[in-house]
Amino acid sequence: MKYNDLDLKNWKECDINTDSLWLIQERDKSGKHKNIYHGNFIPQIPNQLIQRYTKKDEIVFEPFMGSGTTLFECENLQRKYVGFDINPQMIKYVNTQMQDNLLYQDYSIILCNSLDSNFVDEVMSNSLQKFNQKSVQFILMHPPYMDIVKFTDDKNDLSQIDNIQEFVKKFKIICENSLKYLDKDRYFAIVIGDVYKNSEVLPLGFYCMDMIKRNFKVKLKGTIIKNIEGNRGKLGTGGIWRYRALKSDYYIFKHEYIFVFKKEF
Repeated sequence: MKYNDLDLKNWKECDINTDSLWLIQERDKSGKHKNIYHGNFIPQIPNQLIQRYTKKDEIVFEPFMGSGTTLFECENLQRKYVGFDINPQMIKYVNTQMQDNLLYQDYSIILCNSLDSNFVDEVMSNSLQKFNQKSVQFILMHPPYMDIVKFTDDKNDLSQIDNIQEFVKKFKIICENSLKYLDKDRYFAIVIGDVYKNSEVLPLGFYCMDMIKRNFKVKLKGTIIKNIEGNRGKLGTGGIWRYRALKSDYYIFKHEYIFVFKKEF
C-alpha cells in the first residue's frame, strides 16, 4: 500500500533517502527551526519520515513534542499535527512560534503527561475532534535518553529515570497510550540513542526496539543509523573528544537510531 504523495513517475528526482545509513552534514536552520533546546532532533528526520509515510492533510502525532521541530515540518508539508509535552516552557515557546501564521491552524499541542492513560484519552479525543477524526496516520517518538539531560523536575518525566529497566517499563506505557490511536497498517518511528553510564555503553535503543517487538503486533521495517557531522564538540578528528577517546577505551557517540515500524493490530 502506498501511504504518501511521492511521484514515482519521477522517482529519480525524489529526495527521499531509502538507505539505512543517513549521513547529514548539518542541521536545517531554515524557517522556525532553531537549535535552542538540548535534545531536539534535526528537522531532516521528521521531514523525511513525514514525506515517506503520510499524505497531505493526514495527522501526525508526537507524545514528546519538545521544541516543535516536527510541528514546523508538518506546517511546511501541509500535515495536521497533535503534540504532547510534559514541559510547560516548551508548550509556551511553541505556541509563541506558531503565532505568525494565522493560515495554518491544523495543529493541537497540549501540556500532557503521556504516562497518564486517562488524561491522554481525554486530550487526544478533544484534539482529534478538531479535525473530525478518531485516529492518526503516523506517530513519531523522540523520548529522552534516560537522565542524560533532565528536561524538567517532574517525576513523570522520562528524563528523571536513571535505570534502563525502569525507563523501558515507562516507555512501554507511553507506547500503549499512543499506538492505540494509530490506524492499522500505518507506520510509526522511534528516534533514540544509546547512553554511556558507569564506564559502559547501555544500548537503550535496542532495549526499546526489543520491547516494542515483544509487546506489540508490529513489523520492523527499518533500522536507520543517523550521524550528523555538525555535532558541536565532536567536529574534526583532532578535537578534544578524539584525545579523550584515545586516552581511554571508548568510542565517540555520533549516532542515533531511527526504528520504523508498521502497526498490525
